[in-house]
Amino acid sequence: MVSCDKKLGVIFDMDGVLVDTGWAHRRAWLDLAEQEGLEISDEFFRRTFGMQNAAILPMLRPGISKEELERLSDWKEQRYRELMQEHLELARGVEALLKDLKRHGFRLAIGSSAPPENLNLFWDRLSLAKWFDARVTKEEITRSKPAPETFLRAAEKIRLTPACCAVVEDAVPGVQAAKAAGMPVVAVTTTRAREDLAQADRIVDSLSQLQASDFLTLLQGRS
Repeated sequence: MVSCDKKLGVIFDMDGVLVDTGWAHRRAWLDLAEQEGLEISDEFFRRTFGMQNAAILPMLRPGISKEELERLSDWKEQRYRELMQEHLELARGVEALLKDLKRHGFRLAIGSSAPPENLNLFWDRLSLAKWFDARVTKEEITRSKPAPETFLRAAEKIRLTPACCAVVEDAVPGVQAAKAAGMPVVAVTTTRAREDLAQADRIVDSLSQLQASDFLTLLQGRS
């Protein structure tokens, strides 16, 4: 067993977990596809949601150059931010859960595959700094989800071992990344069907179904 010195952590994905953004990402991808002559199906979007653009775009345009990848990625993210400007609010149940976790002494982090500009869109206007002790975004990692690097880096930033941290995710690559990092994971069905998330340790339909005690139970026996 690993000693956590009575300190535990929870690492939250951002898109589809803390904020309802799936619709805006989908619209931005479809707008990009229309502009660039790409083919993006609903199934492709669902399957790749939670992955970095650098992993997604080569699937859509094999052999894409680095310059073209960056251009298309930047356009898509700028379009996403335009769409989200008037919809800046935390998802249902988020604030109550964050408050409960902090009251019980949890260290909290955001582990996202998004560029920092996307998180910055919410950071001040939703007062995220008062809840989160650390954040990890695209520019800090070299391998995106389902690789575990995002969550391992987040655990390092809140000064906890992976065994002392749980993850909250909505995407299959995110669930896989948490498992690869050695962290128990709660999946929320905001962007994927329950059966797609079967690898998670627990599945909920909303964060309003969770309390700090659920994470204490989830991490029990690891510390």
